[in-house]
Amino acid sequence: MPSVNPDEWRRPGPTTGQRRTDVWTGLAAAAVALLNLFIVRHAGFVKSEDVAPLAEQICWVLAITLPLTVRRRYPDVVAVVIAAAFIGGQARGSQEQQVTIGVLFASIYTLGAWGRDRGRSRLLRLTIIGAMFAWLAAVFVIFGGDSVAPAVKASAAFNTFVVNAAFFAFCHLMGDAVWRGVRHGYELEEQTAELRAAHAAAAERAVLGERVRIARELHDVVAHHVSVMGIQASACRRAMDKDPARARTALTAVEEGARTAVDELRRMLGALRASGAPEAGGPAGIDRLPEIAERAEEAGLAVRYAVYGDPVPLPESLSQAAYRIVQEAVTNTLKHARASAVDVRVRYLSGQIELDVTDDGRGGPADGGGLGVIGMRERVAVHDGTLEHGPQPNGGYRVRARIPYPAKAAA
Repeated sequence: MPSVNPDEWRRPGPTTGQRRTDVWTGLAAAAVALLNLFIVRHAGFVKSEDVAPLAEQICWVLAITLPLTVRRRYPDVVAVVIAAAFIGGQARGSQEQQVTIGVLFASIYTLGAWGRDRGRSRLLRLTIIGAMFAWLAAVFVIFGGDSVAPAVKASAAFNTFVVNAAFFAFCHLMGDAVWRGVRHGYELEEQTAELRAAHAAAAERAVLGERVRIARELHDVVAHHVSVMGIQASACRRAMDKDPARARTALTAVEEGARTAVDELRRMLGALRASGAPEAGGPAGIDRLPEIAERAEEAGLAVRYAVYGDPVPLPESLSQAAYRIVQEAVTNTLKHARASAVDVRVRYLSGQIELDVTDDGRGGPADGGGLGVIGMRERVAVHDGTLEHGPQPNGGYRVRARIPYPAKAAA
């Protein structure tokens, strides 16, 4: 399945609940920063003659913290405003640093996690981080003091740069990681939708396949029995005056064929009305192949039916397929071959069953061409078997199917 292009994907904007959370977060950060400012001033932790008046410091604190109220709606603007206000406040001697530095880190993280344009988001973050390190360098150069030993100044600068580099890198990488996680979730949602669509398409194909199966079953049942009934009716017509006993036998066969066809059709229609319900009289399987041989004999063919090897219990679907393949092959012999004899052999080989139907008729085209051969080919293909059919060198026509069966059946 195709994944979302990272350069083209845009993260959806924040929800109403997330916007409301941002408002409360910004207000809370502003309140905590102002409280910390008053504590720092009252305790005298930072003593300098260059500090800004209290009102100006309050303005700087609010300028840094309040943009958090819209941080996910406008992450680019918020990050730039907070960074600029942070540098401005530090340059003017604002005494509040603990909360505002956290707000700066939060804005960089938000820009990485919520930036719509990934290229611009990455450029802005790197620019802000570079500006912060430039400001740190300027602070050490301008305000480092000449009374401090060079070694101490170098150690303090190194420690400050390393700690800040770690924090800035963490915020940068965490923002990217969150953005990738959201994009991955979006990909999963798209793939889930595609899977649902594929499932629906598979269901439609299953319905179509079931229709084809029903059509194939109807063709096998109707064609076989009607063919036998037609041949028996023809024999009855010819023997009506000369051999009444034979005519009665033929009519009995026609009656039995009609009854069998009706029973088969009723069984199939019952299965359609109640899917999964047991079929009345049991499904047609390989154990009913002798019935096909008997009906072929009644139709006037000399039939030789034989089973070789030790029979094994087959899955129901494979057993039905074997029955239909032999039934169709014998039906084609009755309808088209003008044969006098047919040889039906069932061989249980190692791991597979072989169905071999050969007649002595006039043969036929090697490609089969008819619906019956197509149905046999489909049944064999479903079970990963092979089908051979075509005229024989010495006359006649042969159909041979080999279908593997599960190992547990052989055991």
